[in-house]
Amino acid sequence: FHGIISREQADEILAGVEGAYILRESQRQPGCYTLALRFGNQTLNYRLFYDGKHFVGEKRFESIHDLVTDGLITLYIETKASEYISKMTTNPIYEHIGYATLLREKVSRRLSRTKNESRKASVTSEENTPVEKISSLVRRAALTQNDNHFNYEKAHNFKVHTFRGPHWCEYCANFMWGLIAQGVRCSDCGLNVHKQCSKYVPNDCQPDLKRIKRVYCCDLTTLVKAHNTPRPMVVDSCIREIEARGLKSEGLYRVSGFTEHIEDVKMAFDRDGDKADISANTYPDINIIAGALKLYFRDLPIPVITYDTYSKFIDAAKISNPDERLEAVHEVLMLLPAAHYETLRYLMIHLKKVTLHEKENFMNAENLGIVFGPTLMRPPEDSTLATLNDMRYQKLIVQILIENEDVLF
Repeated sequence: FHGIISREQADEILAGVEGAYILRESQRQPGCYTLALRFGNQTLNYRLFYDGKHFVGEKRFESIHDLVTDGLITLYIETKASEYISKMTTNPIYEHIGYATLLREKVSRRLSRTKNESRKASVTSEENTPVEKISSLVRRAALTQNDNHFNYEKAHNFKVHTFRGPHWCEYCANFMWGLIAQGVRCSDCGLNVHKQCSKYVPNDCQPDLKRIKRVYCCDLTTLVKAHNTPRPMVVDSCIREIEARGLKSEGLYRVSGFTEHIEDVKMAFDRDGDKADISANTYPDINIIAGALKLYFRDLPIPVITYDTYSKFIDAAKISNPDERLEAVHEVLMLLPAAHYETLRYLMIHLKKVTLHEKENFMNAENLGIVFGPTLMRPPEDSTLATLNDMRYQKLIVQILIENEDVLF
């Protein structure tokens, strides 16, 4: 550290010593520090920051020496191989070997199974359809889109990563240079690529179960792709159990189960996945299972009705004409990510069954809308006022989805 000196003085001190560096305090801005580094027969000046670690860009270093070492590596590579680096992404190996080949095999197996699973056993007669505009032609078009939905698209969850020992990019097959943070790794599937290559990788992440630490609080698409299922196994297991022994239970979904027992169910799914025991022998109170299902939806980092579509659903709910409102809801449904759409479809079929036992359980579509509105959709901004203002529209959206499940899905 050389104190408060000018750029010219720093240049004189470093002249002729390639790779040498000093630290100086800025003359113009006292209290601000600069790293002066000699490279390519010139002195380069970088504003230096410290937040527990040293940095001049994105990478953080324990010591100035490591920062300079990594910087010299990067400067050398970018100077000597800039043309090569610019062409790295033009002929990727990604589409031809390794990860992509394995991915195509997984997708084709999944598609053949989930398409058959997802089709409803029968199509309701078009007679007495509440909205004539949503015709059989529209429904067939929707079913065609649904088939495509099951090729669930998921972006990679890339995070900056420090690789120990030599590593090569799995997109372009070139060496990943640098001392630390040489590239990025997908935390869901483990794909390792250059940061610049990550911009070109398709949204085809296949999450690895070894990397998925829990079931609750996990992104919905990530979970279903990791388990290779059309819907989260929590939803399937809980609905199966509720339909087997709880459809006539008074106040189903409105009556709360014991919080401690609901947390036990959550931990069982996190620990055992689809092998979690939620039978009547373990949890005789069906409200515990219903509570665990609602908790799963509340804990999702992105709600079933996503933040991106939230305002569109609210706008659709505000339309006064019932026919136009239903058509608007249908259009927004088509914007949902595939895994979210399929999960919502399956849940609405279930809730429709719940309403068929209204005489015993006292739960109609409106009551279920009150319960599930805030559970399935939350405003993007964490605003209590916005939530309160939108509650009646949240309720109405769920009510519409339940009552018109056979038309909308």
